[in-house]
Amino acid sequence: MSNRAESYLVGLIGDGVMPSLTPLMHEREGDVQGLRYLYRPIDLTELGLPGPSVGELLTGAYRLGFNGLNITHPCKQLVLEHLDEVTPDARRLGAVNTVTIRDGRFIGHNTDFSGFAAALATGLPGAKLNRVVQLGAGGAGSAVAYALLTAGVRELDLVDTDPARCAARAAELAGFFPDQLVTARTTAELPQLLPLADGLVHCTPVGMAAHPGLPLDMSLVDARHWVADIVYRPIETQLIREARAKGCDVLDGGRMAVGQAADAFRIFTGLEADADRMRAHFLALVAAEEVAA
Repeated sequence: MSNRAESYLVGLIGDGVMPSLTPLMHEREGDVQGLRYLYRPIDLTELGLPGPSVGELLTGAYRLGFNGLNITHPCKQLVLEHLDEVTPDARRLGAVNTVTIRDGRFIGHNTDFSGFAAALATGLPGAKLNRVVQLGAGGAGSAVAYALLTAGVRELDLVDTDPARCAARAAELAGFFPDQLVTARTTAELPQLLPLADGLVHCTPVGMAAHPGLPLDMSLVDARHWVADIVYRPIETQLIREARAKGCDVLDGGRMAVGQAADAFRIFTGLEADADRMRAHFLALVAAEEVAA
């Protein structure tokens, strides 16, 4: 059980994390729950530090009394060698994005996959999961694919522009989920795949503010599909906007971001975060950013 009188000091290690909305989400939830909760970004770019310095930063965080850290690019794999324990799911994914510091021990977790799983369950309840097409098999895509298979997707078609990476990811996931079918596909196969799919999940940078546009020909998508995006800046990507206009049920990337944060908050404090409250705050933060831009 967590002691509500305790104070919490947590942080986020990664490149370019100063603009992250995660600290604000955590601190607001801590405020509402009556906690003394401080969340600080530790930006490698600002500090002039390389990714492998994550080990020194973990040691420094322990010495300074931190309770835990979130970890993002480029340190999710690099951090593994510095941990005393890793949860089975994080070990399978080969990536850690949340580290707790307890009794001098570093324990690694992965809330990328659990955050998407929560987003899928709450944002698309009852979605058909017989067959799903996923665009993107990189780091984030790996966690999302794992979440989809954990949620019960029977057939998962992974589509990526890097055939070797896609094949390796599909083979790895197939080994973890032997009763489900995971295949590596190419973008040229999308016209054959989409008619067979219940849903489409997008896990590439296309649609981000710096990479506007669509990741596929939208004529392949129709109203019976559900469509999920993990891009959340902007929250209303062109993919989400056009899929909604076609009558699709949609899942915006903000739900995964909130799911990750809510899971990390629970891991750090032992207290359940109110995901709906965190999402409302998150949407307000994103809207304020868009107005300022």
